[in-house]
Amino acid sequence: MQRLIECVPNFSEGNDMEIINRITDEIKTVEGVKVIDVDPGKATNRTVVTVVGTPEEVCEAAFRAVKKSSELIDMRHHKGEHPRFGATDVCPLIPVSGISMEETAEYARTLAKRISEELNIPVYCYENAAFKPERRNLANCRSGEYEALGERLSSSDWCPDFGPKKLDDWTAKTGATAVGARNFLVAYNVNLNTTSTRRANAIAFDVRERGRVKRDGDPVTGKTVKDETGNPVYIPGTLKSVKAIGWFIEEFGIAQISMNLTDIGIVSIHQAFDEVDRKARERGVRITGSEIVGVVPLKVMLDAGKHYLRMQQRSTGIPDREIIKIAVKSLGLDELYPFDPDKKIIEYILEKEESSSKKELINMTLTDFCYETASESPAPGGGSISAYMGALGAALASMDANLSSHKRGWDNRWEEFSNWAEKGKSFYEELLKMVDEDTNAFNKIMEAFGLPKKTDDEKTIRKQAIQDATKYAIEVPFKTMQLCYQCMEVCKAMVETGNPNSITDAGVGALAARSGVKGAFLNVKINAKDLEDKTFVEKVLTDGKEIERKAELLETEILEMVNQGIEG
Repeated sequence: MQRLIECVPNFSEGNDMEIINRITDEIKTVEGVKVIDVDPGKATNRTVVTVVGTPEEVCEAAFRAVKKSSELIDMRHHKGEHPRFGATDVCPLIPVSGISMEETAEYARTLAKRISEELNIPVYCYENAAFKPERRNLANCRSGEYEALGERLSSSDWCPDFGPKKLDDWTAKTGATAVGARNFLVAYNVNLNTTSTRRANAIAFDVRERGRVKRDGDPVTGKTVKDETGNPVYIPGTLKSVKAIGWFIEEFGIAQISMNLTDIGIVSIHQAFDEVDRKARERGVRITGSEIVGVVPLKVMLDAGKHYLRMQQRSTGIPDREIIKIAVKSLGLDELYPFDPDKKIIEYILEKEESSSKKELINMTLTDFCYETASESPAPGGGSISAYMGALGAALASMDANLSSHKRGWDNRWEEFSNWAEKGKSFYEELLKMVDEDTNAFNKIMEAFGLPKKTDDEKTIRKQAIQDATKYAIEVPFKTMQLCYQCMEVCKAMVETGNPNSITDAGVGALAARSGVKGAFLNVKINAKDLEDKTFVEKVLTDGKEIERKAELLETEILEMVNQGIEG
């Protein structure tokens, strides 16, 4: 899984598009970073930018944006409705995929330190990056806003975590920046079959974490209950980390529950949907659909789709796109307008941009892939074909598991087969990546041979590059061997316990996977003869022979069971 984070810097300028564009243009100078959204607000005089990429790329882009904003924005003249205390007011990092919150927090702290040292800007670390519990809350860090900054910078309790601790001409211009790490926030609206804002608000108060004001007697007209300090007492709602309000949408003529899910690790979209549905029905109202405002990580949609598949006792080991369809229909995300995964899911947005910039084998049609293989180009070759054979073998085993999960009379076994389908899916997804990776490995060797070799230094660099590329060209097909052999376990399980009508499909899957093992091993062996690291070569050839031997034995065992099944 690719390591991705999101960064949502907020800049204290929402009116001058020239300044905004210069900041976002600076972000775009970092290769691999994608600017997903730019949202300027005139009344708030603030622009929210959404950036996605690998952690290193995003942190570099964030630093450049902070630097540019410090040059272009003068906080001494800033006015706006939103709380603020710096040119780059906040800069949160959010884990999207393949990275933990703890790792993201470390990236945030490293970024904060760099901003302070290289740009001389005061920086506070908040949320999961906070060094002190009282600084987790952004409002605490930003208390008093820009106008109180001079006093707080020099305070022993509220001086910044990094950077200058006094207000001078430079810090008065830049203000301070809060750098944090937080979970993904989703703006999510649920549509109701009513035009009543009052009913929508009642449901919103039922579910939101803050809840509703407690009253004596009548819940609407009764006297507000207050605590000993004179503040209203609230009855908490049922959903943690959720803010919600009811409103009427003129454009669509319906009422909605508008929610911010501030920590989808605590409350997911599907959990919020189901709870709003439960509370709405208690009040005689029905949900008709919902909408996601902005973009979401792939995991959000997959978790939702799998949740509803499990409720139906259906296999979750189907392709991701099919799981997303279930999520869209279950949540009614296409009620108001079409839901396009390629424009709403972060990983797909990045994937589409990356695919448009390079030629990928796995995105070709079957016919084009065949023609490309048959062309005069030496790649794709046997390594890519071996990986694809293995992927097809795993796909056949997954198909058998999915059919078994949905077989009439086997309802009590749906989860058993769903687990096997998930396992097969993990293998074919990895093997599909190896189709292109094997070709990439070959291309690295060609690039290494193309390096200059006029001087002794150039010859040394070229020789090392060739050796490094050769070693990688061994590691890739060796990994293909391992994956192909492992997926044969799923083939065997489906022959033994799966739908008997699909026994030959699982058998063909085993044949394809075994061929993938043997084909990939041929690539390992031919590349191994050119590697000077003989210790590595000896180990990989020994391990490869053992995998090939076990794959042949397992193939024989599976085919004997298949033939017995056919014969009856």
